[in-house]
Amino acid sequence: MFKKSIACLLSLFAAASFAAVDINTATVADLDSIKGIGPGTSAKILEERKASPFKNWDDLIQRVPGIGGKRAVKLSSEGLTVNGDTFKAGMKPVAEKKATDKKATAPTK
Repeated sequence: MFKKSIACLLSLFAAASFAAVDINTATVADLDSIKGIGPGTSAKILEERKASPFKNWDDLIQRVPGIGGKRAVKLSSEGLTVNGDTFKAGMKPVAEKKATDKKATAPTK
C-alpha cells in the first residue's frame, strides 16, 4: 500500500511539472520555469502584459522583442500557452507572413 501511495504521488508530481503555463496569468517564477525564458524575457513579457493581456501567439510575437516563430515553437513545447492555446508547428506569425509576402510580390528584373 505504501509503494502505491508513493507511486501515485510521484505521478501527480510529474503531471504537475508538465502543466501548461499561461502567459497572461503567469508569475515571474512561472515564466522562469519555462526552459528558454530567462529574467530578461520575463521582464519584457510582464511589461507588455501590463498594457494589455496577450490576445494570441501573433500578438505575443509582435509585442515582445526576441520572440519569433522558431522560439514560439520551442516555448510552446516547453509548456507555454497564450489563452490556453499552444503554438502550432508550421504556423507562421503575421509579421513573418508579411515579410515573405513582400518578397513574393516584388517585381523581378
